[in-house]
Amino acid sequence: MTLPDMDRVTSIIADVAASEILPRFRRLEEADVRMKGPGDIVTIADEAAERELTRRLTDLLPGSTVLGEEAYAADAKVLGRVFEEAPVWIVDPVDGTQNFASGKPVFAVMVALVSAGETLAGWIHDPIGGETATAAKGEGAWMGGGRLQVAAPAPLSESSGAIKNRFFDRRMRDQMEEKKGALRECFDLYCAGHEYLRLARGEAHFALYRRMMPWDHTPGVLIHREAGGYGARLNGLPYSPTEIEGGLLLAPDRESWRALHELLFGV
Repeated sequence: MTLPDMDRVTSIIADVAASEILPRFRRLEEADVRMKGPGDIVTIADEAAERELTRRLTDLLPGSTVLGEEAYAADAKVLGRVFEEAPVWIVDPVDGTQNFASGKPVFAVMVALVSAGETLAGWIHDPIGGETATAAKGEGAWMGGGRLQVAAPAPLSESSGAIKNRFFDRRMRDQMEEKKGALRECFDLYCAGHEYLRLARGEAHFALYRRMMPWDHTPGVLIHREAGGYGARLNGLPYSPTEIEGGLLLAPDRESWRALHELLFGV
């Protein structure tokens, strides 16, 4: 299929962030925030931004559908759209909702375009910084007119990155806590979008995730790969937006991936 104009999509995402998200930042009322599941909140900004992105993106690409995080929360069956031949926009309207609701300026808008389970393009927009990372399959990753490049491979003792161990079982969490001391730095920004931006800009070396909901990872995995990085599920198989189990590890290259995997999961 022919991709829509990448810059047009970038403009739509930035416009929606400016109209629906930023005016509500640090201005949320109690009624603007609610729980949609245990430990999982949603705000009026998430819902308004997803509605507007859904309208504008489907208008831009007739025949396309949207798989949004908030639509999934209302009806889990929409997850099946990722398997369809028709193009589907995967949307996380406010990635890092807890940060957003707490007044922390670490949140992002994430969008990917997928067809028949294949990721064709991805966008990660930082509303506070006003920048957007973009990638189309086979065309590199870009931000602000410059090409993105992951960090050069480094020894584990000099490597930094995100480790998200919340959804691993207790044994694995304890093992990772013990072994991650061999790494230079581990962090958790509570926003996958910003973690992917750090990877793509070469500001971090690795990221580890247990949960693989498509809106959290589909844009970032493509941008990371197009910036020269290597990522795979923990069983070594390639990432796919159709898979939501198995965990995900990203690194500068295949050898770094193997070394990290051995460190964190080896006996």
